[in-house]
Amino acid sequence: MNTNDFDFDLPEELIAQTPLKQRDSSKLLVIDHKKHTMVDTHFDHIIDELNPGDALVMNNTRVLPARLYGEKPDTHGHVELLLLKNIENDDWEVLAKPAKRLRVGAQISFGDGRLTAVVKEELEHGGRIVTFSYEGIFLEVLESLGEMPLPPYIHEKLEDRERYQTVYAKENGSAAAPTAGLHFTQDLLDKIAAKGVKLVYLTLHVGLGTFRPVSVDNVDEHEMHSEFYQLAEEAADTLNQVRSNGGRIVAVGTTSIRTLETIGTKFDGDIKADSGWTNIFIKPGYQFKVVDAFSTNFHLPKSTLVMLVSAFAGREFVLEAYKHAVDENYRFFSFGDAMFVK
Repeated sequence: MNTNDFDFDLPEELIAQTPLKQRDSSKLLVIDHKKHTMVDTHFDHIIDELNPGDALVMNNTRVLPARLYGEKPDTHGHVELLLLKNIENDDWEVLAKPAKRLRVGAQISFGDGRLTAVVKEELEHGGRIVTFSYEGIFLEVLESLGEMPLPPYIHEKLEDRERYQTVYAKENGSAAAPTAGLHFTQDLLDKIAAKGVKLVYLTLHVGLGTFRPVSVDNVDEHEMHSEFYQLAEEAADTLNQVRSNGGRIVAVGTTSIRTLETIGTKFDGDIKADSGWTNIFIKPGYQFKVVDAFSTNFHLPKSTLVMLVSAFAGREFVLEAYKHAVDENYRFFSFGDAMFVK
């Protein structure tokens, strides 16, 4: 299977630079891979695709203001760090720019010394392990000094940083938003719950590796980055109850899919409370064990996310749907429109 098999033409002007004023006013392309049909509608009509007794599973991770701008006290050279994951205590894996300036032992100062870091270990591709020092509570210091780490294809400044958070974001730890969830308002979720759909939350802290295009020609040679996930006992019980009553498990976004399928793979199709690290790579040929339908945004060409959607709905049909979205001027990527896949 070749990476170029998942390529498509995407005009740059279709890459959404800012969120819409109203979260649920984005467009929604409903695709049914069994009937081979596509329907254009708007996101608030997703409620029509959900049945009483279904479970809607959402990722409640919260994006950290993880981009830090500082300097090396000895040279006053400017340095940028992007926090990727907390290793333990105050040790973090980060992406450093320019990495060549940051060898083991290098010191960095942020916010006139309110936060400092020392490079502990060098990793490949600009990665570093650093130890932070500060007074008070780390997340509060980060909130005051850090910026929201918007994807590189977004060039506009985000006026309201909460628009890069879902309305149900709760668990701090993501380097990027689970963007399929950005379309939901609390009002829409209340209406979905009132219809008899169970609202279920899990956590997967999104790493930047999820969104990177595959750099190898042979898809099977691509290695996924690991991301932390957690499904609580109560959530697992609800999902099992929905299943036993004949309801569907409907995932919001590829991060929710990857968490549910990691657990399904680990427990031979069963759903159990679990937490750990996953590097699951869902691509054509994969047999889904838990997820019955899902919503998602439109993704980068040749990305693992396009491959995941193709694994569920078939590569040719998915690329056909993407071509339709381009022809109909759908907005792409993080702040773009959505599709519902069943």
